[in-house]
Amino acid sequence: MRFGLSGARGRVALRAQPPYQRVSTIGVERRTNYALQIKNREEFVRQLSSNLLTHPEYFLQDAEINRAGAAALFDPPPLPVMAAAELKTFLADGACALDVRSNEQFAGAHVPGSVNIALSGQFASWAGTLLGVAANPVLIAESRSALAEARMRLARVGLEKVSGYLEGGVDAWSKAGLKLASLPQIGFEALREKLPNDMQVLDVRREAEWESGHIDGASWFPLDNFKVASPELAPEMMVAVQCQGGYRSTIARSLLRRSGFHKVVNVTGGFDAWQKAELPIVRGKPVSA
Repeated sequence: MRFGLSGARGRVALRAQPPYQRVSTIGVERRTNYALQIKNREEFVRQLSSNLLTHPEYFLQDAEINRAGAAALFDPPPLPVMAAAELKTFLADGACALDVRSNEQFAGAHVPGSVNIALSGQFASWAGTLLGVAANPVLIAESRSALAEARMRLARVGLEKVSGYLEGGVDAWSKAGLKLASLPQIGFEALREKLPNDMQVLDVRREAEWESGHIDGASWFPLDNFKVASPELAPEMMVAVQCQGGYRSTIARSLLRRSGFHKVVNVTGGFDAWQKAELPIVRGKPVSA
């Protein structure tokens, strides 16, 4: 059986918990989940019953897999090993490398052109939504256990075909004499100083999150939409990508870089950090980027 794990679209979604998002607590959700910040019943019902997103493409594909009879997930065959030079050719041919390390590790150093969806968040849901079940990625991880975790969680949403994994991870890429990329980041204090003339803000949260509060002058383009299009950005200006806490913005940033956008930075701490600093916010309906 394959499951359409949407991250509770239109419902209260669990936030990421280390090391992997398997559990949460009521206390954590009360502190960090935007839906649980809503103070009255009427507004809670309105936000969670309106702006419902369409199910991602992999939901229907999972249904077909289940009707045909999904293969057992137990004891899968070994993943093919891929050397750095082979992965470079693989990427040059337009294939996908999926880096499952933490946002911080990816920001520090990663294989150019790779997509970062960290295991510490709604990994399987975002991989299914943004890559699709036919992606056949090469995995990049820091350990054998992380590779096994990623493979199992991908298979649970129907993304069962994985082309292999990068032997030795990013260290092997560097030792092969290949250049690593990094992800520039900016804190909310520096971001505020650069607004509005020196930097544009791209908010990749969901619509209900945007409506509950956002940075004045930001453009809105939810991460869900990256599967079908890229946001329209002013090419001459640096773009600061922001979500609630930093998980989704790092995914978006890696997708933008893969699509050829280079003047992009990630906002560390996201909108949570902006709010905690009691910086000004505005509310209202979004205008897409």
